[in-house]
Amino acid sequence: MKTVLLLRHAKSSWKDVALPDIDRPLNGRGRAAARQMRDYMVRERWLPAQVLCSPSKRTRETLDVILEAFGEAVPVRYEKGIYLAEAPVLLRRLRRLNESLASVMVVGHNPGLERLALMLTEGEDDPLRHELAAKFPTGTFAAIGCDIDHWTELKPGCGNLEAFTRPRKAGKD
Repeated sequence: MKTVLLLRHAKSSWKDVALPDIDRPLNGRGRAAARQMRDYMVRERWLPAQVLCSPSKRTRETLDVILEAFGEAVPVRYEKGIYLAEAPVLLRRLRRLNESLASVMVVGHNPGLERLALMLTEGEDDPLRHELAAKFPTGTFAAIGCDIDHWTELKPGCGNLEAFTRPRKAGKD
């Protein structure tokens, strides 16, 4: 069994419109949302074995808040290839993970994360998947359990959506 955790960066600031996209920081609402997701992940015990994170400022800042709970227990790789990556690119990257890892969390961007979550899961009757298909807002977390033994076996439809939580909902659990 392998688990793919997906975390979309929290809400970013548009104050400085001249700032390159990759350098946009979180705004106050985004920092609060990241704290809610951190608390949710701790409460529900969603601890990844490794993190792959986009190098954008907003993804790094989101992850920094999450790591306050996990510290150095979780190795992190910042990879340019995750920045604004589409679902097929992310899938190829996950297939190259070290087989010793039982889980990974990707901290990234839409539309890639949303499309990857939809690609990996099935379930036309699954209310969580309907929620995911409707919208994957900033700060949202998804957990996908895949009944596979090797990351190379990761393919469309192999996963089950075990969790899909938005920051507002996470703070109410």
